[in-house]
Amino acid sequence: MAVMSTSERLIESTRELLWERGYVGTSPKAIQQRSGVGQGSMYHHFDGKPDLARAAISRTAAQMRAQIDAQLSRPGTAMERITGYLRRERDVLKGCAIGGLTQDPEIIADDSLRQPVDETLRWLRGRLAEVLAQGRDQGEIAATLDPAATATAVVAVLQGGYVLARAAGSAEPFTVAVDGILGLLASA
Repeated sequence: MAVMSTSERLIESTRELLWERGYVGTSPKAIQQRSGVGQGSMYHHFDGKPDLARAAISRTAAQMRAQIDAQLSRPGTAMERITGYLRRERDVLKGCAIGGLTQDPEIIADDSLRQPVDETLRWLRGRLAEVLAQGRDQGEIAATLDPAATATAVVAVLQGGYVLARAAGSAEPFTVAVDGILGLLASA
């Protein structure tokens, strides 16, 4: 097993803390405690908390895009791939590591922190639109559905499903939301 470098430990610890606590709750002290890295080392590798948060958010975004792209690039019909993506195993009650950042006022107020979040959600809508267009071209999905608008609806249902599940303290609303969007796609 490879040993993580100091900067890697800092980034990974910040990723975890941002997901768990948000930007304000991710203090330099909490990052140092989680990573086991001292203050001097932290500021040697990063200019400060915003710089480290940018690196962490960008890493989370890149990993999320790679995982989703792998899921949507699998063999199968467009509907099979979208169904596989929507039904994949996930920690629903923890929420989406990227989508959840949209609820963080400090991240949204800082263009450099918001940018990788926006880019990732735009990318996701675009990638889903590609798969939906393939499905439309293959006759799996109604020719009347606009792939871009439908992809946006899929992402909205997914993110809304996280919100509903967290509010209920149960994954059930998320599952129901996914079932609903898949039913709408299948009936179109």
